[in-house]
Amino acid sequence: MTPENTVLVVDDDAAHRTMLKTLLRGWGYAVAEADDGQTAVEQVEKGPFDLALMDIRMLKVSGIEALERIKTLNPAIPVIVMTAYSSVETAVAALKKGAYDYLTKPLDFEKLRVTMERAMEHTRLKDENRRLKAELGDRFDRRRIIGRSAAMAGLLETVAQAAPSEATIMITGESGAGKELIAAAVHYNSPRKDGPFVKINCAAITETLLESELFGHEKGAFTGADRRKEGRFVQASGGSLFLDEVSEMALTMQAKLLRVLQERELTRVGGEAVIPVDVRVIAATNKDLADLIAQGGFREDLYYRLNVVSLHVPPLRERREDIPLLADHFLHLFAEKNRKPVKGFTPEAMDRLTRGDWPGNVRELMNAVERAVVLTRAEYLDEKDFTGVGPAPFREPNPAAVPEPGTAARSRGDVSLEDVEKATILQTMAATGGNKSEAARRLGITRKTLHKKLKAYGVM
Repeated sequence: MTPENTVLVVDDDAAHRTMLKTLLRGWGYAVAEADDGQTAVEQVEKGPFDLALMDIRMLKVSGIEALERIKTLNPAIPVIVMTAYSSVETAVAALKKGAYDYLTKPLDFEKLRVTMERAMEHTRLKDENRRLKAELGDRFDRRRIIGRSAAMAGLLETVAQAAPSEATIMITGESGAGKELIAAAVHYNSPRKDGPFVKINCAAITETLLESELFGHEKGAFTGADRRKEGRFVQASGGSLFLDEVSEMALTMQAKLLRVLQERELTRVGGEAVIPVDVRVIAATNKDLADLIAQGGFREDLYYRLNVVSLHVPPLRERREDIPLLADHFLHLFAEKNRKPVKGFTPEAMDRLTRGDWPGNVRELMNAVERAVVLTRAEYLDEKDFTGVGPAPFREPNPAAVPEPGTAARSRGDVSLEDVEKATILQTMAATGGNKSEAARRLGITRKTLHKKLKAYGVM
């Protein structure tokens, strides 16, 4: 059974708010109330909602301002705004700030109901996921690049422009962000798409072996070379060669790679024959190459040869609006793979995922969802299925590391975990100028929990 959907009704008109509460409960929704934009923001800080229905004109904090702050806290919540002051300017402003839709008072109840149902479907991501797959199907379906954020839209637009060219590509981004998927998107949308897409991780191979892997070797070139071997450049002929973690390549290898890129020909290790190569090179790194160049760890001339077109894959924390889409995609992928009847996420689970830090980026999110799907016995993944996932520093500790009552458990430097938690909270309070709502948001806890802890510390 689908978990009950909870709607936050925000309106400083008590009578209108009561009417909406009665109407929505009759439609089967759970309802929470807020009489001002500030109260609405605090409600969202305390817990997840499936939808917010919010008036624009309010005395203290307007609906537009509250909308901005709510979208910062949790971009996955669809917000429907309503006003008795109908104007194109107001509607456009609300939509630009991230509103799902715009309704005018007096409300058309049937239109309200339909709009809310569509918004709920949007939250569950079924239609959105199908739409994105249809839009990206021809170009990106083979590698399933998923994202609707502005950052990803800009990246994919650049990919679409650069892919048909013959320019070398440099892809930057943190580990797990999806650099290999972007490299595949470049290849499969280029004139070379019917040719091979060959990959090599430069960090995983020693310098001596890397030369042989890239350029090939002749029989007898070194101990163990009992036959001629073609290198990755020749294997990728007519297609693309993806050099992952190119920043880990030794300087001597960088010089050899530069020559091949400039001359478009190579010589096998231990050989004399000059072999022409027809390969497009796509490189990737999680390092700052400008810093490496300054430190003498990377050749500047090679950098400019590789970095004709630069593509940066943003970390997941900078595109949180993509988290629900990715999580939903992984859930259905692993549910089918493991033959598990898992249908979706509860609002609490999705809220937890959206607020997560994800230092391992998309790869970490994928692993978390796969683990939850494999271990759950329910139809919907709940918050408890994501133990250890959440905003730092309040992830649940490893049970094996939690001391028994009465033991003198200490962290490094003989400081208790309670002392570390207290110091973190007090430092965050100081950093926010005593703003409890902002401090709770940064700490990833509710305002109520923060209040209790401050009281326990004797600072309330």
